[in-house]
Amino acid sequence: MTEAVGTEPIVREVQIDARPETVVEFFTHPEKLTRWLAIAATLDPRPGGVCHQTHEGRDGKRYEMQGEFVEVDAPRRVVFTWGFTNPEIDVEPGSSTVDVALEECDGGTHVRLEHRDLPASERGDHDSGWKTMLDRLARAVTGKAE
Repeated sequence: MTEAVGTEPIVREVQIDARPETVVEFFTHPEKLTRWLAIAATLDPRPGGVCHQTHEGRDGKRYEMQGEFVEVDAPRRVVFTWGFTNPEIDVEPGSSTVDVALEECDGGTHVRLEHRDLPASERGDHDSGWKTMLDRLARAVTGKAE
């Protein structure tokens, strides 16, 4: 695995027209997470609980993300580890961390996602991926079609 030390974290932000209590469920409930991020999920949103997701790549292949929840302070914050069992993705299970902060703002929610400890080789793909996924999150939460 490529060394992640020294890589800058990815930081992505989005404003969503819904309350934090609504938005946080899209990170902690499988039936809501699969509306925007993954095609399947097993989630136990408590410290040490599983955070497993199946993603479908642009190539149509399935990618298995395996992590665990580190912190769940609903509706303000969700932190989970991130990595894949697929060897072609240079992020081993649990080797990086996704930290999501939700703040009530202007009647909606300001979402700030920070993804830390990624290998430099994976930073670009994850950076563009999070931009796309947070746009999808905003549409999923508000019920707007893609």
